[in-house]
Amino acid sequence: MKHFTLILFLFFAFACKQNVKINTLETGTYRALLKVNETVDLPFIFEVVSENKLNIFNAVEVIEVDDITYENDSVYIKMPVFEGYLVAKIEGNRLAGRFVKASLNRVMGFSAEKNKTRFNDSENANHDITGNWETVFSPDSEEDTYTAKGIFSQKDDIVTGTFRTTTGDYRYLEGALHGNKLKLSTFDGAHAFLFTATVTDSSMVGTFYSGNHFQEPFVAKRNDTFELPDANSLTLLKEGYDKVEFSFPDENGTMVSLNDARFKDKVVLVQIMGTWCPNCLDESKFYSEFYKKNKAKDIEIVALAFEYVKTEKAAFNNIERLKDKTGIEYPVLLAQYGSSSKVKAHEKLPMLNHVLSYPTTIFIDKTGTVRKIHTGFDGPATGDKYMVFKKEFENFVSELLSE
Repeated sequence: MKHFTLILFLFFAFACKQNVKINTLETGTYRALLKVNETVDLPFIFEVVSENKLNIFNAVEVIEVDDITYENDSVYIKMPVFEGYLVAKIEGNRLAGRFVKASLNRVMGFSAEKNKTRFNDSENANHDITGNWETVFSPDSEEDTYTAKGIFSQKDDIVTGTFRTTTGDYRYLEGALHGNKLKLSTFDGAHAFLFTATVTDSSMVGTFYSGNHFQEPFVAKRNDTFELPDANSLTLLKEGYDKVEFSFPDENGTMVSLNDARFKDKVVLVQIMGTWCPNCLDESKFYSEFYKKNKAKDIEIVALAFEYVKTEKAAFNNIERLKDKTGIEYPVLLAQYGSSSKVKAHEKLPMLNHVLSYPTTIFIDKTGTVRKIHTGFDGPATGDKYMVFKKEFENFVSELLSE
């Protein structure tokens, strides 16, 4: 009798489990909100194409997400390349949950419902901010202040653009100007950025929020002639050095250095980067395509990854994910894990005056001599500047190859 009762119990338990309905995402366009603080939300737009695919939109950027799984009443949305993920309960066409970056112990509240408007407001714009803006972040701090160039385009009340800095850009920003209040946001799975400002025809005073863990003030003034320092003048070899040396492992545990045969008598680009870095992702996509087209020539690229995840295994998993998503065919070596500190990165490359930015690229000629070091990367969100960079890059590499 006991055995019969147990079998009956297991039968009904299995039957009930089989009958549990798994909620899935409804197709359509959603407005998502990430909780910056009690009074500030960071919005972004995504479209659910099917229960296993969605697209995130930042201006003209479209991020395709196809790593979506379900468990009971919740959905897990894993971002491509980056470790961040969204987890939320599904309640009809509404989502409620959180955005998680586990390695950094960062969590933001997340919600979404069907809506096609990034920033909801019916007030018309009082100004047109199209053009270039000389910008200073943390203007009252001697230690933390830095300059940037705001590049914006406005149509009616919709604003797109980015901020360029000496270390890279803030990628695709999208938002609106309602009255004299500007709001811009972007979300790519690594960074969640929100910029708010009060504007006039010639000035901005605002706040930059990075997730819910950091914020700083900024001021800007319209200046169409403003330019940032030359990206080729910021990172240098120390006096007495003309070469770069390193030895770091690849995914097979093989130590790789510039003395290896594959680099001999070739032009070599050394990419200092991290898999967690959106600017590095933009650069890696560019380098991947360039390498595929030119690898038959006397050129090699090698990337040095500085990873904040806590274990070597996790770091190589992230490297493999980056290579899979971008089609990288050149070596990506693990230079550091457990920290993305630029001070610690400098310890690994002591011939440099500093590591100022992820990414940074070192251009080495066929004799092994460093010919140029380029700090940061002007990605596709910078528009014309990106096109200028590509032309300068291709011309300089061609020059090195012809020597």
